[in-house]
Amino acid sequence: MRFVSKFFRQLVVRICKMSVVLVLVAAADQAFDVSFVSTAAAQDAPKKERETRKTPALRNNIYEKLAEAQVFAEAKQYTEAEAVLNDMLDATSKKSKLNRYELANVYNTYAYLRYAVEDYDGALNYYQKVIDQRPEIPLALEINTLYTVAQLYFLQENWLKGIDTLNKWMAVTETPSTNAYVLLANGYFQLKDYDKSLSNIQTAIDREEAAGKLPKEQWYNLARFIHYDRENFREALNVLELLIMYYPKKQYWVQASHLYAEEKDEARQLALLEATYEQNLLDRSQDIVLLSQLYLQAEVPFPAALAMEKGFADNIVEEESKNYELAGVAWRQAQEVAKSLPMLEAAASKSEKGELYARLGNVYLDVDKNEEAIKALKRGLDRGGVKRPDQARLALGMAYFNLGDFTSARRAFRDARKDKRARSYADQWLKYITSEERRLEELAKDLG
Repeated sequence: MRFVSKFFRQLVVRICKMSVVLVLVAAADQAFDVSFVSTAAAQDAPKKERETRKTPALRNNIYEKLAEAQVFAEAKQYTEAEAVLNDMLDATSKKSKLNRYELANVYNTYAYLRYAVEDYDGALNYYQKVIDQRPEIPLALEINTLYTVAQLYFLQENWLKGIDTLNKWMAVTETPSTNAYVLLANGYFQLKDYDKSLSNIQTAIDREEAAGKLPKEQWYNLARFIHYDRENFREALNVLELLIMYYPKKQYWVQASHLYAEEKDEARQLALLEATYEQNLLDRSQDIVLLSQLYLQAEVPFPAALAMEKGFADNIVEEESKNYELAGVAWRQAQEVAKSLPMLEAAASKSEKGELYARLGNVYLDVDKNEEAIKALKRGLDRGGVKRPDQARLALGMAYFNLGDFTSARRAFRDARKDKRARSYADQWLKYITSEERRLEELAKDLG
């Protein structure tokens, strides 16, 4: 089963890396809120103020100009909005200068305009100018700007600066948002600091659950990937159980099944894969083949055979020699020889080696189809690659003997005895042929 685990590990890594991107995009979309700062909002400082600041007033004529720029910006007339801001700065050389709080609002608006046209470096530059106006800006404005700067660094995939800025923001914020923990989790994940990544994404999940909300699917996926990467399969399974409960998808059922394989719990592995199959969610050849293999290991060949039969009929299971062989073995163990033989014939015909023809010949011999057995065994021996040619020749001798062709049977047994592993058994058959010939001769004399 190790080849399954290796494939599954590669699959999980690929899926989870995609999930991480989705987590970051979702968090950024929901949390990134670049907007204008009104007087009321800017002066509404958070509860956790570390200092008392005296902020200059935002004069009415300045507020009106900012509002005018905002109208242009909301209409996506960015050039016109910037022209209003440029005029405000130019006016300072002719009239009274803007105070630091007013400058902060102007720079905040410039930053929004730069962000709107995806000039993130430009936006970061202006947001830094906002922060530079301290201590004459409300603490709330500084804190909000820190958060926005952190988000911009994340959007630029500058993970280290994003993490550093976000941690500064969290240090001065009484109740950090859940999305902030998500962003930190992704930043640390990109830096391969999985301990801190897991800690932050788990905090986000716990906070959401405590609030009676359903954590996002991508958050669970990030936690699951980290647990899986560490080979903490039990913890990964716990997360998968939540995903199956809240976000039921085929991939989670299949992944849970594979994780039970990692835990060497084949009973649960089969149960999960069987449940997935019964929901008609298995649409890959390898999954149906694995299901059939697990059924055979559990000594229930009939459902194994049915799964393969349906997989072939639905054009899901690949028409490869090994798959036909598996179906044939399943039908054989289920005592359905008539259904087993066509599968084994197909398997043998698609194989480059003669081993499957040798096996097919033995099945024909078991059901007294001696002529078919001879053809299959000879084809296998001629093709080569038979693991035990001595055993194939013994079977060939038996088929000839059953047809009364003692000469050919004797030749086959003599060829078989050249291998010391079959010598004793072949010699017994050669003696038996001789005795049988004598018996038939005596019988003929008595009848004559």
